[in-house]
Amino acid sequence: MQATADVTKKESSWSSWKGQAIDLLYWRNVKQSGAVFSSVLLLLFSLTQFSVVSVGAYLALAALSATISFRIYKSVLQAVQKTDEGHPFKSYLEMEIALSQDQISKYADKILLYTNTCMKELRRLFLVQDLVDSLKFAVLMWLLTYVGALFNGLTLLILAVVSMFTMPVVYEKHQAQIDQYVGLIRTQVNSVVGK
Repeated sequence: MQATADVTKKESSWSSWKGQAIDLLYWRNVKQSGAVFSSVLLLLFSLTQFSVVSVGAYLALAALSATISFRIYKSVLQAVQKTDEGHPFKSYLEMEIALSQDQISKYADKILLYTNTCMKELRRLFLVQDLVDSLKFAVLMWLLTYVGALFNGLTLLILAVVSMFTMPVVYEKHQAQIDQYVGLIRTQVNSVVGK
């Protein structure tokens, strides 16, 4: 009975998280989506100009500056008003943040499953278990050499983030027209392939 309750709780947690991600990408809360989108883009653009170490150090310094300033401000405010509110981050300091053994085990099992699946698939492709699949993989790798010559990884990541935050909204607003054009393209591709 407890195992069923745990599975139900995990599934509802996952669906809740998934719903929040969808709301974020569809700009249901404009302020929240804008904050996430701009901060991710700022981080990625920063990585194009500075090393990962520098960006990490600057982010840590900015966070420390904000928390130290807030702590000093609250301490001065408490001294002037002669109150005893305590540490301003007390609730966060007392919050439990450690991962449980079950969580670590669950994530390790998922990583192991994905790693084993990926290794089996790569072995199958590189050792030509199915000639057609290996040829498709070779064509994909050949196309990726051209993509790699045009874009670096960070540029592709920036394009992916911009697409994630714009494509769902554009599709939602113009769904009928997009579906019509996709249908026409599909018909043309099927007629060319069918010949």
